[in-house]
Amino acid sequence: MYVLLNFLRKVIPRPVFDLYHRALSWLAAMWYGHPSRRLIVIGVTGTSGKTTTAYLVAKALEASGAKTGCTTTAFFKVADRTWSNATKMTMVGRFQLQHLLREMADAGCRYAVVETTSQGIMQHRHEHIAYDACVFTNLWPEHIEAHGGFENYKRAKIRLFEYAAFLPPKVLDGQTVPRVEVLNASSKYANDFVIRKFNKVAWYGIGNRERGTGNRTLVASDIMLSSDHVTFKVDGVSVALRMPGMPNVENALAALATAEALGVSLRDAARALGDVSSLPGRYERIDEGQPWTVIVDFAFEPVAVTKLYEVVAADRHGRIIHVLGSTGGGRDVSRRPVLGRIAGEKASVVIVTNEDPYDDDPWEIINHVADGAVQAGKQDGHDLYRILDRRDAIRLAMKMAKTGDVVLITGKGSEPVMAVAGGRKIPWSDAEEARKAILEVTKR
Repeated sequence: MYVLLNFLRKVIPRPVFDLYHRALSWLAAMWYGHPSRRLIVIGVTGTSGKTTTAYLVAKALEASGAKTGCTTTAFFKVADRTWSNATKMTMVGRFQLQHLLREMADAGCRYAVVETTSQGIMQHRHEHIAYDACVFTNLWPEHIEAHGGFENYKRAKIRLFEYAAFLPPKVLDGQTVPRVEVLNASSKYANDFVIRKFNKVAWYGIGNRERGTGNRTLVASDIMLSSDHVTFKVDGVSVALRMPGMPNVENALAALATAEALGVSLRDAARALGDVSSLPGRYERIDEGQPWTVIVDFAFEPVAVTKLYEVVAADRHGRIIHVLGSTGGGRDVSRRPVLGRIAGEKASVVIVTNEDPYDDDPWEIINHVADGAVQAGKQDGHDLYRILDRRDAIRLAMKMAKTGDVVLITGKGSEPVMAVAGGRKIPWSDAEEARKAILEVTKR
């Protein structure tokens, strides 16, 4: 399928594709009655942290007593109902997305948080969604093959902000909804996202980084990190988050800045975040009483994996055994050896396995990743293993693990399916397979 689509993109003029995508977006919005006009819509974009940030934004906004909805890579949420996203798409098709927004509006949600990707923006999936706020998390060189370079990738992200800034004013319950952008002051690219048409620019960051006269900046101070939570202060307000790692400090700051800009008190929003637990598949601990640590995480690109290792450092007492792979379907082939090299440098043992090959040769992907580990000094059969079956790879990791070790399983997180040849999606769960392997090894 990927080969066919790639061929069609080459032979069909780009303006024709653009017209097709735009027509679908308009038709979907019309079909469902433009539901986003009945909601305060927050778009979350960036390279990493989008799903967690979207989740935290929704929870912080619920401190106002309002109902929220969410569409993310990992899950969908409509008021009190939450279910897994099994589509293998972060920004789902236009009709499904508009249907979800309609469900949110009909369920009495006031806020809709939409994780918005650069690829979705390229396909105009964001159009005819009446965004009121846009949140920028960070920007790293990722998905650049699909965009033809980093500048094009960045430009795609910026298009969301430009689109939202120039939408007509929205009035709900007799009040005009403010147009807000929320930017990470810690990113060197943040200024590129400043669009003067917004009513408010809310900044957040780590360290003392003031941005712009009259613009409020939420800065985290007194940061304390542990293996399963973080605490910090913002303007004298204490925040306790049951999620580990510095990246989650930034994610929480983004949520607090968004909620405050939309009228929720900082103290109430911080209290709401204190009740939040980690998302499945985002630094998810698998505990069956084993004397080693097992962590399942969605990290699939180099920067996210590097940051994950920084978080794992707080858990590490023995070796790190890393089970990883890389996706197929024509997605950023260049990152495969980079992932292997990072794992080869950071982990004691690297086990490279299958991960969503689509129609690509899974062994070719495995070898690309493993070659990076070899470059980092790993040796096949000694501290590097290439195993096609992901279940067998996880089982081997558990057999090798000893007291104090950390088994790290990355790339899929909480995804409930694996994408294989022929467009098939087979049921899969890294967390469940890890539990089975632990119980098998410990014979419980």
